[in-house]
Amino acid sequence: MHKGISAAAVALFLLHQDFWLWDSQTIVLGFLPIGLAYHLVFSLLSAALWATAVKVSWPAQWEAWAGVGGQD
Repeated sequence: MHKGISAAAVALFLLHQDFWLWDSQTIVLGFLPIGLAYHLVFSLLSAALWATAVKVSWPAQWEAWAGVGGQD
């Protein structure tokens, strides 16, 4: 799973520069330039990737060592 998250992070890194949309005059939803819409979707995908990375990769032993994790 860690390799998949790493691969997705590299893919997002490479897709961040949307040079293919720089000269496009396309409007999405009647008001949003395509470049801005691309980065909106890109930002949501980045947030989802990092939330998944934290959920999957966070070391549980740190929580146990710190004495947190829902145990009162």
